[in-house]
Amino acid sequence: MVILGGISVRNRSMALVVRNDKILMIKTFRFNRYIWKLPGGGIEIGETAEEAAIRELKEECGLEGVINRPLNTLHCKDGSIEYVFLVDVSEEQEAIVGIDPEVPVGEEQSIKNVCWKKLNELSEKDRAFLWSYGLLQVDDYFELVLSWGDEISYPLD
Repeated sequence: MVILGGISVRNRSMALVVRNDKILMIKTFRFNRYIWKLPGGGIEIGETAEEAAIRELKEECGLEGVINRPLNTLHCKDGSIEYVFLVDVSEEQEAIVGIDPEVPVGEEQSIKNVCWKKLNELSEKDRAFLWSYGLLQVDDYFELVLSWGDEISYPLD
């Protein structure tokens, strides 16, 4: 947590996990609607951004991961920082719907689903967030963008 101008903001860390051309995504209910997002959450006091990404992946998806490399650092308007890491997960592990430990006991969990999504299964808005998080730095996705040519911004199929 960081104090900026008397307001506390919490830095966040996210894990981008790719398997068989699919991206691990979490469906949550926030802001009165369902959204797809990367596994991730707030960095705890005394925790590194890398440790937070690995912890959040375990809490939200039940997966043990290893940091491959950092992808991006985003500086948000509120003064907080979001870190995005490419994370490797072994093939034999299966993702499960985990929990958000910050949700008080007795309240409904915000995590509704965990699944592997192809880019074309996500809305253009969700894809835009993934590109901003550093998806272009992942080799297969960089090659995908090069294959599109100059005519379209996203593949249609």
